Amino acid sequence: MRFLGHAAQWRSAAKEALDRTSITVNFLCWLHFTSNYLCSPFHAYGVSMLPTLNVTGDILLADHLSPLLGNVGHGDLVLVRSPLNPKIRLTKRVVAVEGDTVTYFDPLHSEASQVAVVPKGHVWIQGDNIYASRDSRHFGPVPYGLIEGKVFFRVSVVPHTFYVLV
Repeated sequence: MRFLGHAAQWRSAAKEALDRTSITVNFLCWLHFTSNYLCSPFHAYGVSMLPTLNVTGDILLADHLSPLLGNVGHGDLVLVRSPLNPKIRLTKRVVAVEGDTVTYFDPLHSEASQVAVVPKGHVWIQGDNIYASRDSRHFGPVPYGLIEGKVFFRVSVVPHTFYVLV
């Protein structure tokens, strides 16, 4: 009789452990799906996007569905995998899309302007601070497949204070 009492306790404890494990696994699956396929936060910092983004960094939310659906256009701030180093993510503005003609100059290397036509399946990205940005002026048009997300929300981070800007 005593054995049956202990078995019931163990069964109850095992059921509770399984329930909690199931809840944890479901939450982790939901988190993985959300951050990889819907939207995710990331930290963007540096001088290339001044004055739009702070040098010390902003927390940005990027929508991962827009690039898949083709909803990225002129003026959008995008999260892009660097064509030069795939370990690096860039935050830049879309200046031109496929078929557009872009006239640009690189103030660090020459004063002469150059013209480029954005090929099909590519976009032309540039930082807002043209004097301190490595962008399409240096590596050419970026394949649409390297766009990881379209920024839709920014939280400006100031030490000891959070400002929410939309």
